[in-house]
Amino acid sequence: MTGIPLGVLDLVPISSGSTAAEALRRSIDLAQQAERFGYARYWFAEHHLNPGVAGTSPAVLLALTASATSTIRLGSGAVQLGHRTALSTVEEFGLIDALHPGRLDLGLGRSGGRPTERPEFPSATTPVVDGRAPNGLRIPPRFFFGQLLGSPRIALQRQLLQQPDARAQDYGEQLDDILALLRGDYRSADGVEAHAIPGEGADVQVWILGSSGGQSAQVAGRNGLRFAANYHVSPATVLEAAEAYRAWFQPSDVLDKPYVGVSADVVVAEDDAAARELAAGYGPWVRSIRTAEGAIPFPTPEEARAHSWTEADRALVADRVDTQFVGSPGRVADELERLQEATGADELLITTITHRHADRVRSYELLAQEWHRR
Repeated sequence: MTGIPLGVLDLVPISSGSTAAEALRRSIDLAQQAERFGYARYWFAEHHLNPGVAGTSPAVLLALTASATSTIRLGSGAVQLGHRTALSTVEEFGLIDALHPGRLDLGLGRSGGRPTERPEFPSATTPVVDGRAPNGLRIPPRFFFGQLLGSPRIALQRQLLQQPDARAQDYGEQLDDILALLRGDYRSADGVEAHAIPGEGADVQVWILGSSGGQSAQVAGRNGLRFAANYHVSPATVLEAAEAYRAWFQPSDVLDKPYVGVSADVVVAEDDAAARELAAGYGPWVRSIRTAEGAIPFPTPEEARAHSWTEADRALVADRVDTQFVGSPGRVADELERLQEATGADELLITTITHRHADRVRSYELLAQEWHRR
């Protein structure tokens, strides 16, 4: 796949029996290894109140990792704007860019305790027959996240992330403010200038992350920005998201044509059986997220096999388990090629979680070796 870069999306997972401190050290080590393997970029996600995820602050993680690496691009996948201001976001990334210029991706998302975006654009025009795109990519039935919004944990997260009585700014307006602060031409409604120092003029790539053809795809397209579609979390809507973004796209000073990244959950080992063993904990881990209890520490294969499954449990995680790419380097690379072809992705973002750090590093290494051979 000459010309299709691979990147890394890291949640900073905590393995069962381990600690957040160990997870952080392992993620920095993985970023160093990913740089050596030839990955194009390394992104940190933002999650809160999860016992098994230590990635709560992308900006802090980026600052730490930038000092431990030298060439790989580093970014957020994504800063959740539902509980932040435009100024705080630009200032944070401006601080990092001041010491590590030209290496940062400012990935922006709508969530953070807010309801999941609803599609505002017609469904994808690519036909899906029997759960497959024309080239065979699995497109499962849509998972409805609305069932999670009534969870006490989600309500508490929203409460703890925002100041009392605070109101989140409209996403499109907030993005306009971020871009204006980066350019240095911000003006308030009554004409007052504001200049973010550092931040103004920062050499960062702005990305918008989205799970559907809704507002995220729309604002990314109309602003001529890069867009990352989310196959690993919402595989049912990845085609819709990519097509909506392209339909909304208007050329900008940044891009003259659409640019799409697509994420995928991947586990690679020397053979299929070994990879399936390493991926055994994925189902229980996804279940903990989908039940709104919060991501559990990633279990060992033995712990995963001890989980007692109900039919409701299996239905809850089916779309994600069925679309995780697990197997030998050749098998997984074939699946990634299929994903790239179906979505027209300009690059792919790989997220891999295994219980043992060494297995995770090896998975990324094997995939990179296979990908570079193609």
